[in-house]
Amino acid sequence: MDCAEVVFSGHAIRRMFERALGRDAILETVHTGEVIAEYPDDTPYPSYLLLGFVSGEPVHVVAAREAATPRWFVVPAYRPDPAEWSDDFRSRRP
Repeated sequence: MDCAEVVFSGHAIRRMFERALGRDAILETVHTGEVIAEYPDDTPYPSYLLLGFVSGEPVHVVAAREAATPRWFVVPAYRPDPAEWSDDFRSRRP
């Protein structure tokens, strides 16, 4: 992804701290993760659910891209719960 700048929302920082997810894990997911869902109608910017694996562990990051710039805003980030997500962590279980 074209990510020249990544901005962490206050919400994201609080949740990262609560969930023991470090900045480097989030940045790695933003830069190298796979887009597994798109939310084009989100405001103020379209957002994407990204899946990455950091030290072998799955990480989900929701990031919104500012229109016409390479600036991304990290909203929440979390480790997906295996009980709620498919074995490959790309879709929710029914």
